[in-house]
Amino acid sequence: MPNRMLFRPTKAMINLDAIKDNVKALNNYLGDKTSIIAVVKADGYGHGDVETARAAIEAGAKMVSVATPEEAVKLREFGISEDILVMGPSPVGFAETAKDLSITVAVSGVEWLEEVCLTKEFDHALKVHVKIDSGMGRYGVRDAESLNAIINFAKKSKQVIVDGVFTHYSCADMDQCKTTDEQYERFMELVELFPEKPRLVHASNSAAALLYPDYRLDAVRFGIGLYGIAPSEFVQQKLPFSLKRALSLETELAHVKRLEKGGSVSYGATYQSLEDEWIGTLPIGYADGLRRGLRGQEVLIGGMRVPIVGTICMDQCMVKLPGEMPVGEKVVLLGKQGNEEINMEEWAERLDTIPYEIAVSLSKRIPRVYG
Repeated sequence: MPNRMLFRPTKAMINLDAIKDNVKALNNYLGDKTSIIAVVKADGYGHGDVETARAAIEAGAKMVSVATPEEAVKLREFGISEDILVMGPSPVGFAETAKDLSITVAVSGVEWLEEVCLTKEFDHALKVHVKIDSGMGRYGVRDAESLNAIINFAKKSKQVIVDGVFTHYSCADMDQCKTTDEQYERFMELVELFPEKPRLVHASNSAAALLYPDYRLDAVRFGIGLYGIAPSEFVQQKLPFSLKRALSLETELAHVKRLEKGGSVSYGATYQSLEDEWIGTLPIGYADGLRRGLRGQEVLIGGMRVPIVGTICMDQCMVKLPGEMPVGEKVVLLGKQGNEEINMEEWAERLDTIPYEIAVSLSKRIPRVYG
């Protein structure tokens, strides 16, 4: 992040040592034969893509992956020199840039390769990973005929190198789900069609990497777990080692007032005091990712849990204080304070969603402060 003055006290604190420790712990768990691909898509799940990539690589990750061409180009522009894989679909127009920047792209059909080679003439080959849809139903090769077409084309072409083949599990974070085993078997059946196995065969996301050690293959893709967040409650209960959370969200009391009995707070007067109360205003709102549905969610002040009251505004929200407190008092919305902790899972439960969505929804307006 470029150096700039930070005036508003609302900020996300990113602990890069936690990210490094998570990589090291997974490396120790996997052993020497399996490498880690650090997934830093969606701006590093809201933690910062460049900073996370650097930390993960320093800790031992051998490759990084993203979802879009633009995310990959940004990493190169900021000096990330390790292998980068774009896991999502890339347009044909990106192929030349990918070749020039040594970015690996995913392919799911021979037609894409044919169009690239018809319209481009490269001085060195473009590296690709073949995406196989083993049951996710989203993107990838689904049958032997289509895969053989890619294999045969790449064998004849000097413009393409098949560096890897991968798939994605749909239920690895769930209890008693046979789909993962079925997907693995289907994936490996298709991998066997390659006359020579590509350099990297990978299938496991964070959940599978942590729960299915027999399916680790050449590499695993460490996404949500990289940031210290378990993919699900089921995985949390089965973790082979502890994950360290990397993000905390904090602000300060910006205004404190005594509200008389019967007084109202915020739009729609949805909250009215039943007695004289102390109300604090926080400089954070739904434009920062504090969704309106989080009304009633607690925050930490002075090591105590206090509730958000009234409708959450675009830039501010109000909390009910246990008593008069000074302006400038530190407030933790995500993270630890004293003996209390509020995590993304708590927000996700209230919003009927998953922690992934909470992480990537924290607005870019909130500065990330690294340490």
